[in-house]
Amino acid sequence: MELKSNASQLPIPRLLLLIAPFFFWGTAMVAMKGVIPHTTPLFMAGVRLIPAGVLILIVAAWMGRPQPKGWDAWLWIALFALVDGTLFQGFLAEGLLRTNAGLGSVMIDSQPLAVALLCLWLFQEHIGFWGWLGLGIGVTGISLIGLPDEWILHFFNSDTIVEIFSTASIQQLFASGEWLMLLAALSMAVGTVLIRFVSRHADPVMATGWHMIIGGLPLWGISSAVESGQLQNIVPSDWFGLGYATVFGSAIAYGLFFYFASSGNLTSLSSLTFLTPVFALLFGNLLLQEVLSPLQWVGVSLTLVSIYLINQRETLPGVSKKVATSEKTITQQQQVLEASAKTINKVTLPVRKSESEMLP
Repeated sequence: MELKSNASQLPIPRLLLLIAPFFFWGTAMVAMKGVIPHTTPLFMAGVRLIPAGVLILIVAAWMGRPQPKGWDAWLWIALFALVDGTLFQGFLAEGLLRTNAGLGSVMIDSQPLAVALLCLWLFQEHIGFWGWLGLGIGVTGISLIGLPDEWILHFFNSDTIVEIFSTASIQQLFASGEWLMLLAALSMAVGTVLIRFVSRHADPVMATGWHMIIGGLPLWGISSAVESGQLQNIVPSDWFGLGYATVFGSAIAYGLFFYFASSGNLTSLSSLTFLTPVFALLFGNLLLQEVLSPLQWVGVSLTLVSIYLINQRETLPGVSKKVATSEKTITQQQQVLEASAKTINKVTLPVRKSESEMLP
């Protein structure tokens, strides 16, 4: 299934499947809010991976998808598991304990910028002016959603700017969990790009299931060695949250995401990550009565604008004109070739005729 950069041209059912991973990730964040204080981070990260990977393998086998074969396939899956499974979930879980949840969400969901740069370098995916503008607006939007209002309102104060970029603030940044969240975002971006290489050697759905199991086992191993009290404080309602996050937030979400990422435009697909905090915010407001501030509503609007710009970057003014010019040039070249061919035929036919007259 190919992901077009112009998402508006997709049929409605396919478009809903395309958005589904980000909806499930956002709502899973809401479901996990009550679970996080009752368990340990690495154990919870393993729970989100290993059972979900088993579910994906069962569904993939039922669909008749082939198992990975050969050393190349398993080596790529192992690398995929290390980066997108162990490192991403590990950095994310540990970073959430050491940073503000809103700031952590902003830093994680800014990974489309890293994906865009990697795809520009590795696959020469076109980004252009509208694409970069959309990415910038998207980061601004999720910043308005996740960062405290007082940070934003006082950001342009000269004293505030000096304080933010002071040596003490930078040291405080790396002493807390922000750098772990940055590493998590980078790991997710690299994992998104890696699936393109993995799918050359193995079925992308099967590879997704195996990478979740292989990547989750080290997390459980480290958890058993350095953590304690993983299950003692979990209440019955927590199991519902864990179940939703595992089935919908991991198995279905990752299965769909990496299925689309294996063959589609990664810049366009990754830009939909900006929807994750939007869904988390809206359902937090609906289910947990969390109040949205005016700045957060502005952030939601900017996020939707950014996704439109990124996914419509090939058809917006300027780009479409270049495409039309290229098509016109190709048509003119074809006309010149056809005219040349007719001229050659007119020249060669008399020659052939005179040669035949010379025959006895």
